[in-house]
Amino acid sequence: MTPITEVQGRRVALSNLEKVLYPASGFTKAEVLHYCATTAEPLLAHLRDRPVSFLRYPDGPDGQVFFTKNVPPGTPDWVTTAEVPRSEGPARMVLVQDLASLMWAANLVTEFHTPQWVIGAPGEADRLVFDLDPGPPATIVECCRVALWLRDRLAADGIEAYPKTSGVKGLHLLAAVRPAPSGRVTEYAKGLAVEAEQAMPRLVVHRMTRSLRARKVFVDWSQNAARKTTATPYTLRVGAEPTVSTPVTWEEVADCADPGRLVFRAPDLEARLQVYGDLLAPLLDAEGAGALP
Repeated sequence: MTPITEVQGRRVALSNLEKVLYPASGFTKAEVLHYCATTAEPLLAHLRDRPVSFLRYPDGPDGQVFFTKNVPPGTPDWVTTAEVPRSEGPARMVLVQDLASLMWAANLVTEFHTPQWVIGAPGEADRLVFDLDPGPPATIVECCRVALWLRDRLAADGIEAYPKTSGVKGLHLLAAVRPAPSGRVTEYAKGLAVEAEQAMPRLVVHRMTRSLRARKVFVDWSQNAARKTTATPYTLRVGAEPTVSTPVTWEEVADCADPGRLVFRAPDLEARLQVYGDLLAPLLDAEGAGALP
C-alpha cells in the first residue's frame, strides 16, 4: 500500500520509500524526499515560475533514465501546469510552485531542469548561463580557472556572475540579466566563450565537437537558447552518489586545487545553508540584474 502524506493540505502519495536510488552510499528514496523537504525554500525559489523538464531515474542510475517535458500522466489537478510554446507546437509543462508540488515531483525521482526564462515571458531570458564542462583528464579544477576569467569579463560589462557545481563534474555560472530575447543572450554568451578561448587557447574550447575537448574546458554557451534547460540550483543529480548542484563561493572556486573539494552530497546541504544561506539569492532580485551591452 502506498503511504499518503498531507503536505500543505494536499494529499501526496509517496511510494517505494526503502528503494536504494544511489547504490554507492545506499541513499534511499525516503532520504531523497527528506532532502527535498529540508532544502525546499531555496529549491522552490529557483524553480518558481519556470517550466520544469524532468530527468527521471526511478530505479537509480542503473535503471532507465529518461527526460519528460510534458505533464506526466497522473499529475494531480492541484499541480500548476502551463502551456509553453515549442517549435513543434505548444505543450503543457509542470510548474513546481509550492511544497506539495515539490514533494509530488520528488516522488517521481527526478533531476529538475529549467530554462533561463519565466512562464510569463517565454523566450525572454532573465538569466545568463555558462556550463563549464571539463574534457578528461581536465576536471572542475580547470573549470574554476575559466570561471574566474569569465567572472571578471562579465563584471567588465556590469554583469555579476555566481557559481554553482553542476553536481556531475563541471561548474555552472549564472547571472541575472535584464530581460532580453534568448537569441540575443545566446549570441552574447557565445562571444564571451570565443573570447575565453582566444585568451586561454590551451585551456578553453567554445565548440561542442568532442574531438576538440580532451584536456580542455568546453564553455557551453548554448544553454541560453530558449528551448534549452540547465540543472536547477539544489537539484539532486543521478549517479552512484547523491550529489547536488550546489552554489559555491568565489573563494571556494579560487581555492579549488582538488576536484573533491567541490563535490557536495545531499547530507552536506543543510549545514551549508546554515552557514551561507542561499548563495544564489541575488539572482532572484531583479534590481541587481545587469543589462547586456
